[in-house]
Amino acid sequence: MQSELTIMLLRTLFLYFVILFVLRIMGKREIGKLSVFDFVVSIMIAEIAVFSIEDPKMPLLNGILPIFILVATQIFISFLSLKSKKIRDIFDGSPTVIIEHGRINDREMARHRYNLDDLMMQLREKNVGNIADVEFAVLEPSGKLSIVKKLEKSAITREDLGIKPIINGIPTPVIIDGQVIDHNLEKVGKTRLWLKQRLKKFGTTDFQKVFFASIDEMGNIFVDLKDQ
Repeated sequence: MQSELTIMLLRTLFLYFVILFVLRIMGKREIGKLSVFDFVVSIMIAEIAVFSIEDPKMPLLNGILPIFILVATQIFISFLSLKSKKIRDIFDGSPTVIIEHGRINDREMARHRYNLDDLMMQLREKNVGNIADVEFAVLEPSGKLSIVKKLEKSAITREDLGIKPIINGIPTPVIIDGQVIDHNLEKVGKTRLWLKQRLKKFGTTDFQKVFFASIDEMGNIFVDLKDQ
């Protein structure tokens, strides 16, 4: 028992330095910017290391060899990716435009199984409360959302205009994927009838045709219709 614990300790220390070494070989990248391929390789290396530590009877070479094979594969694929955009797109993926000129691309969102809650959360992380303020939003292969604000929204703030908000801070969603959020309507003191009247300006009165609608801090409504 004592010998097994000693072997496990020595294997753990040895594999720690081995993995540290191979990760340095794989290149410097922030964890949040790893491609899917890099992420899979990292998980597999971790799993192999765990098996090697847990089973003292397993030859150490049986654990180290697959790790170096994975690292060699990763380096080879990375080299090919530098030379070919097609290969880079296959292994790393390509950016996807989620918002273009203030309009949500719901087809692309559905294709990537990326919902409105994800979008609103990442917009808030970028200190953007209103979709109407966004010129472009690009979903990067890493899952990060890159945002370009509309020029007028970047240059002028509410304080510059001396406007007092009539609703608390963040715009309130009132329609999500064709479903009216009644409790949010009540919160801002509006009704479905009022909402239908506002939708007429956007060419519809059918809630089902609206992908997303919100009321901002100044009482303005933002509407994005479903793609036809």
